[in-house]
Amino acid sequence: MIAKLALEDGTVLAGTALGAAGEVDGEVCFNTSMTGYQEILTDPSYRGQIVTMTYPEIGNYGVNAEDVESQRPHLAGFIVRENSRRVSNFRADGDLDGYLKRWNIVALEGIDTRALVRRLRIHGAMKGVLSTIDSDDASLVAKAKASPGLVGRDLVREVIPDSAVEWTGPLSSWAKLNAIECPPVGQDSPHVVALDYGMKWNIARHLFSMGCRVTVLPGTATAEDVLSRNPDGIFLSNGPGDPEPLVYAQQAIRELLGKKPMFGICLGHQLLSLACGAKTYKLKFGHRGANQPVLNEATGRVEITTQNHGFSVAADTLPEDLEVTHRNLNDDTIEGVRHRRFAAFSVQYHPEASAGPHDSSYLFEQFRAMLA
Repeated sequence: MIAKLALEDGTVLAGTALGAAGEVDGEVCFNTSMTGYQEILTDPSYRGQIVTMTYPEIGNYGVNAEDVESQRPHLAGFIVRENSRRVSNFRADGDLDGYLKRWNIVALEGIDTRALVRRLRIHGAMKGVLSTIDSDDASLVAKAKASPGLVGRDLVREVIPDSAVEWTGPLSSWAKLNAIECPPVGQDSPHVVALDYGMKWNIARHLFSMGCRVTVLPGTATAEDVLSRNPDGIFLSNGPGDPEPLVYAQQAIRELLGKKPMFGICLGHQLLSLACGAKTYKLKFGHRGANQPVLNEATGRVEITTQNHGFSVAADTLPEDLEVTHRNLNDDTIEGVRHRRFAAFSVQYHPEASAGPHDSSYLFEQFRAMLA
């Protein structure tokens, strides 16, 4: 079956359908990771996006039930150069095509992904339509132009949990912590309330494996909801889309600052910065991959990090209360901040990785130490 991708600039690329039949729209972006496609598929931060993998062959190690980062895939569509028909991994319990079909994800293979990525790098991320049911180029381009895009949309409400959850899952035996020895989690363990804006499960696994009781609340929770749980610390999660429309989250964070230690990742970093008075802006094509170099300004060390974001905190709007702690070595964007008066810090990248390098897992140790 033929599938087509149309971009808002009029570009149309034809390939072979993969996964489910249908039609979806979203912002077309790219991820430079060589592995981790199942984690990418199930990362809620990709809501509203059509993700292109730059590595030429995807699917060669199959899929399994352990490597998911949420209950289901959240992205709009998926694009690969070539889908491997052969699964070669002892952990696999299925293949990529079957997984995409099971979750009704429209996907495409067989296009020149290098040409697509080059266009996105030159012109920026674009709105697009991926279809197996409409073969008319003009029609598809018109749909791409009319699609809503990401700016100004509240995508968090589409991926957050309905109610509070007590998290009890540890890190996989395949993961390693550089962590201090932590006692088993019990009622006397430090209690962390995690505000879930679209949280990857490996974050909660890290917090639990660091010896914390973890209560996950929907990202729409108020400051009163959080404080009623009597936490020792507050975590602000990753999530999809534009942070500026999330005024409810910014207000809750503003009211919680200074009351409990706070740690934010990705969208949580942006929301903490906004709550303190900074502004955010949309990056040209974002940072998505497991190979982004970040400088820790306190230590002078370089960390190779996993990233997935299309917005960034504007350096020239940073308030006096926030100090920059980490910078991206590719484009000098802010990758981390620390509050000068309150026990609060955040990073733009993903120290929980999954998939990706473990250079930055020490940040969970820093947060655990703050809780004491």
